[in-house]
Amino acid sequence: MLFFRLSAFYFFYFAAVGIYVIFLPKVLNDLGYTELQIGVIFALAPLMKFVTPFLFLKHITLNQNVFKTALFGSVVCSFLLYLTINNFYLLMLNNAILGACLSMILPYLEVISVKDLGKDKYGKSRLFGSIGFMLVTLILARVLHEPIIAIHFYVVVNILTVSFALSLLRYDTAHEKNQSNDKNSFSFMKHWTFWLSLFFMQISFGGFYNFFTIYETSHGIDLKTVSYLWTFGVLCEIAMLYYQAPFLKRNLVGIIKFCLLITSFRWLLLYLFPDSLFMTYISQGIHAFSFALFHSSVLMYLYSLYDNKKLAQQFMFGVAYGLGGFLGSLIAGYLYGENLFLYCSIFAFFAFLSIAKRK
Repeated sequence: MLFFRLSAFYFFYFAAVGIYVIFLPKVLNDLGYTELQIGVIFALAPLMKFVTPFLFLKHITLNQNVFKTALFGSVVCSFLLYLTINNFYLLMLNNAILGACLSMILPYLEVISVKDLGKDKYGKSRLFGSIGFMLVTLILARVLHEPIIAIHFYVVVNILTVSFALSLLRYDTAHEKNQSNDKNSFSFMKHWTFWLSLFFMQISFGGFYNFFTIYETSHGIDLKTVSYLWTFGVLCEIAMLYYQAPFLKRNLVGIIKFCLLITSFRWLLLYLFPDSLFMTYISQGIHAFSFALFHSSVLMYLYSLYDNKKLAQQFMFGVAYGLGGFLGSLIAGYLYGENLFLYCSIFAFFAFLSIAKRK
């Protein structure tokens, strides 16, 4: 039952992420928002992911009451999209609050997932998130005839996410008691090289997430084929999540180093062979290591590294996907050109160098 509930949570949570990331920017563009306004609105969520965990160092404990507040807050913000969608400043505020709520939800349940499913079953549950992301992309692309439809989808999917998240609270009672008084046990400096590697890794992804489609189409690959490339990457991610358990039983730091190196090689392939469909498919196949195996290895390693496991997960999403993702987007926009993925490769290699001496 736990496996089913976690899998359902991942499915709907990342389906909501798919709607938010892929379709809401288009909705705002259709409503007349400028590129700068869209950029500001969607930069707030990763910034809130970075800022929010600092509140939990001294002032707040991520317990069940706070988690429930974040869940219901995300639902309220979803409904408020109907009222704020046409007002830049109200939408900006609503998106910031939504980002703060989301920064608590996934880290909280990832701890339960790692603790209770372990290395053998975690990936097989988490892969449903990738399936949800892919399916909502395929479905909504066919029915998005007017902006309001995307909001309808987001509200419904978010409610389903919250429903399954609430059903998982019964599995966290003992674990919560063990972590209620360990806020002061968290330290960046003790493992600063590891945190720096996470930061550089996500900066390297800025060019991929924001400009891969533009980059490939500018080199003669048609949009339909690019959509197949995205799908192929997700399928490779799903396959790795399913079969990754034997890898996770090895030295996790060694696995992380390998993922960083092969990611640097992945971006280098895109730089060297931008118009080669064969090499681009190979690059997308490496997504199995760049995202799936890397993400799982980092989660498992963090779980063993810190006593305050929920706070560690919050900072992982905040430092990497929050600040790293935010700066990665800005840097990629500034550096965009023929050498974009060369720079991405260098950033990924910096991530490897940061952790190279760690055992």
